Amino acid sequence: MEHCRARVQKEVKEIMNKYELIYIIDTAVEEAARKELIEKFNGIITANGGEVVKVEEWGKRRLAYAIDYKTEGYYVYVGFNGASELPKELSRNFGINENVIRSQIVKLLEKKSSVKPRAARVAPVAEEVEAPVAE
Repeated sequence: MEHCRARVQKEVKEIMNKYELIYIIDTAVEEAARKELIEKFNGIITANGGEVVKVEEWGKRRLAYAIDYKTEGYYVYVGFNGASELPKELSRNFGINENVIRSQIVKLLEKKSSVKPRAARVAPVAEEVEAPVAE
């Protein structure tokens, strides 16, 4: 019984979904604390069996609308692979942290290439008919 459980857990670990995460940090947070916060969230991803693929700090940008009377935020983009439970854990941590204004996690879908392209259709060519010449 123990052997079957280990095999099932191994198969579950192999299924990694691709995700994109964007979160906005309050601009009142100092640079050192901001770097620490980014490392903390990357650590949560790796601690829960995920893999951080890409981290981009987009910097300070104006918000589309005021959130809690704040008009600017520091944007961070993270591309990562992880199990299906990982986004829920990240969302929980973002909700707890007061320095994060907003966050959004999106699962990337794989495009299926099994669809065959449609055959090109040729437009019918009209036959030329000679018009009678009037004299």
